[in-house]
Amino acid sequence: MPAAASTSATRCTVDDPRLVELSGLAVVGDGIWAMADGGRRVELHRFDPGTCTVVESRTAKVDPYDAEDLAAGPDGSLWVGDTGDNEQRRSTVALIVVPARGEPELHRLTYPDGPHDAEALLVDARGVPTVVTKSVGTAGIYQPEGPLDGVGPTPLVHVGDLALPSSTTTGGPIGGLGSRTVTGGAMTADGRVVALRTYTDAWLFAVPDGGTVADALRTAPVQVPLPDEPQGEALAFTADGTLLSGSEARGGVDGQLRAVPGAAALTGAAAGRKPAAEPAAAGSPDDVAEPVPAWRTAAIGAGALVVILALLALVMARHGARRR
Repeated sequence: MPAAASTSATRCTVDDPRLVELSGLAVVGDGIWAMADGGRRVELHRFDPGTCTVVESRTAKVDPYDAEDLAAGPDGSLWVGDTGDNEQRRSTVALIVVPARGEPELHRLTYPDGPHDAEALLVDARGVPTVVTKSVGTAGIYQPEGPLDGVGPTPLVHVGDLALPSSTTTGGPIGGLGSRTVTGGAMTADGRVVALRTYTDAWLFAVPDGGTVADALRTAPVQVPLPDEPQGEALAFTADGTLLSGSEARGGVDGQLRAVPGAAALTGAAAGRKPAAEPAAAGSPDDVAEPVPAWRTAAIGAGALVVILALLALVMARHGARRR
């Protein structure tokens, strides 16, 4: 399994009291936006990537239940994943779309198989959202049944499951090695790379040509270790493929904004890599066609010529016998 050759480097410390519980990051243009979970309204903050100083804020008069992740839409809007449900008792979850101008849109969703706690939201280049649950062991992957209309709850469809590989990276709120619980997600602006994170690592998936997020999450990921974050839940890509990660403050330790330059290229997608060819249909090794060596081709051709000449001689002999 490939792993990142470079490690994350700290850019700045996130010590603004509004972002103590940093749980979501998103990049729109050259702006880095952040969100904390909790609170009685949606609050989004753009900060300076060198100092982590908040330079702009957006608010929406929507009271979320438990907002957990932030994603950028293809039109520059910011999508808030109000999908947290620690006790797994919500009848609906929600996505809140906050445009640069205008009123926010609230879209309620329902799971087909009961409540789930989810902290990862992905929005692809077509504006289709994907929710990945925080289930221990195997995470569920869900997408809306159809377009979001903002009227009634839109049913979610279970489109797959995901079990992340094991890891030896240290960190996270409970310490130890290699968390496998999904706590955040991100996509590159061109839609070619999907990233999911745990408390200790990011896992990058290449989207096959013409494929979907669900298709990408069925492939083997590239590991990017994010060690020693107090409670890492935030993830985003910049336009040049740099992977940004962020953490909540915990135990008196402030969260930080970290960066892994060129992370998107680790999947090969940034270089225009085409997906690997589909494996051959199941069967024995004898079912796989092999190239015919040149010597066999020549032997077969000579043998065929001998057979043809023998048949021609037989036909001529019979023709002569009839004439006599």
